[in-house]
Amino acid sequence: MLTDFGIILLFIIAGFVLLGTVLGVGRLLRPDNPNPEKNTTYESGEDPVGNANVQFNVRFYVVALIFVLFEVELVFLFPWAVVFGREDLIAQTDGRWGWFALAEMAVFVGILALGLAYAWAKGYLDWVRPNPKISEVDSPVPSELYERVNEKFGGQRGAGESPIFPNS
Repeated sequence: MLTDFGIILLFIIAGFVLLGTVLGVGRLLRPDNPNPEKNTTYESGEDPVGNANVQFNVRFYVVALIFVLFEVELVFLFPWAVVFGREDLIAQTDGRWGWFALAEMAVFVGILALGLAYAWAKGYLDWVRPNPKISEVDSPVPSELYERVNEKFGGQRGAGESPIFPNS
């Protein structure tokens, strides 16, 4: 007879075995034909420009944070909907419970709407594509080495276009 910890251990082992099986079957079934275009860097539908060590636009983080905030707040709607629909509470209070719950949710959504209006008014939701500045750093590494790395790992590019080190 297994203890509770033994059962949990069996579930963990079964999870790893199932995960390994699914990944193994997927590896056997999927096609594997890489080409230079598939191996290029892809960033949200835009080709990356410049060095990877540039500062990102802060608005990206603000928009992501606002999205996460509203996504997490939506989780609170589900327990509210469950409690709001309880007929026994509505019947005991002659319908006042339903109106109270509706008013409570109106206040909640109103506060969220005020937060969204504030972010919109401040311009946090305006997306402006920044012009990346390619750094002009004097590197102790000779440019011929950059060219060899680009030739080795870069694939097919146009004349003078560098996939790894732009404008080198």
